[in-house]
Amino acid sequence: MLAAERHALLLTRLAEDGKLVAKEIATELGLSNDSVRRDLRELAAAGLCQRVYGGALPASPAIADYAARGSLQPESKDRVAKRAARLIEPGSTVILDGGTTTLSVVGALAPDLQCTVITHSPTIAAALVSHEGIDVFLLGGRLFKHSAVTCGAAAVEMAQTISADLFLLGVTGVHSSEGLTTGDVEEAAMKRALAGRAADTYVLASTEKIGVASRYKVLPIDDIAGIITDAPESDQTLSDLRQNGTHIISANG
Repeated sequence: MLAAERHALLLTRLAEDGKLVAKEIATELGLSNDSVRRDLRELAAAGLCQRVYGGALPASPAIADYAARGSLQPESKDRVAKRAARLIEPGSTVILDGGTTTLSVVGALAPDLQCTVITHSPTIAAALVSHEGIDVFLLGGRLFKHSAVTCGAAAVEMAQTISADLFLLGVTGVHSSEGLTTGDVEEAAMKRALAGRAADTYVLASTEKIGVASRYKVLPIDDIAGIITDAPESDQTLSDLRQNGTHIISANG
């Protein structure tokens, strides 16, 4: 079997099963484990899968740059954002992560809402300028242009000085075994720092982020209060998470 044929078969199986176990595929195709691992490395290098221990998972489409993510599943993000906005209570202090879904949360806020928002996203801060009742605190640091957020040691240090009732966390992947992931190591560290400063952390997960993984782990599922998603109730990843006790908040209807 030619390499291109093997790659096509692997991608088909990945789409059907939601994962690839290298040893099982090698046995099924009569290939060496090294050959399968090499194929997975090549597919991962092309951005077509995310390698994990023992195999591979679907790669998250949400690792695209900020401009490209704006056009990715906008209706899905709006549904998640409207449900998330309902968690923000008057008088509370909320940390808003960067990203296009949290930007949609800003658009879903009541114009007369009074609260405090802390964010490391200049985009989020600018979008809140017209909300007269919302006090905004912008955390400084090195600007990570891919996601339009501040990251790095200075931003993490500043995050240690805050506290909040709620953190609305954006990630690029939600998976029952791999947890919550994103595509940049410093961004992952910043998200962990912010989650550590909030009483409750809820993940904003539009449909394309469910059942996929990125390179860097943000948090284990057990460290969050819940996941807000519009993925179908029957989704296998959501079923697995519910079985493990994860609180899933549906953004559908």
